[in-house]
Amino acid sequence: MTDKPAADDMVAPEAAKPEGEAAAPQMVPAEQVTAALEAAAEFKDKLLRTLAEMENLRKRTEREVADARTYAVSGFARDVLAVADNMHRALETIGPDARAQADATMKTLIEGIELTERELHKVLSKNGVKKFSPEGEKFDPNMHEAMYEVPTQDLPAGHVAQVMQAGYMLGERVLRPAMVGVSKGAAKTAPKGSPAYDPQSDNAAG
Repeated sequence: MTDKPAADDMVAPEAAKPEGEAAAPQMVPAEQVTAALEAAAEFKDKLLRTLAEMENLRKRTEREVADARTYAVSGFARDVLAVADNMHRALETIGPDARAQADATMKTLIEGIELTERELHKVLSKNGVKKFSPEGEKFDPNMHEAMYEVPTQDLPAGHVAQVMQAGYMLGERVLRPAMVGVSKGAAKTAPKGSPAYDPQSDNAAG
């Protein structure tokens, strides 16, 4: 004999929904919407920061590569400048009289040295090395090396009155400062017609 299930154990099947009737939408709490929006804003901010850092890194890397390419020759260029200085001094020792009295062989030698000097400076310029002679400019300790003072009325104090040795730039950097004499201004003189100052007159008056 088969046992029949008890009435209490039986679950009534759900009533079938009428055809075409949609299920009621489940409402999302406002707190969850706010949290989702805040999380999205936070992710967006992090993304923008990361993109900005990557762009800065790219620009910094490009700048460092360009600087390395420009200034890699600085050590070699300084050594070449010493050769250019010696060549220039050699030409300066040949005065106008010596040039005039030189024979054909000596004149050819002098012209060859001058041509070599010009070519040397052309090569330096091609590699970003520029010569500068700051005579008359305001003294700048970052670009000029003061060797002595020059009393002069032609320039205000603190200006380059004489250039002993020209300076050189490599790109935007000073490869070698110019050696200069700096004006200190001439001593002031009493105006014409005015009596000269005598310190003993003060003692006599006292």
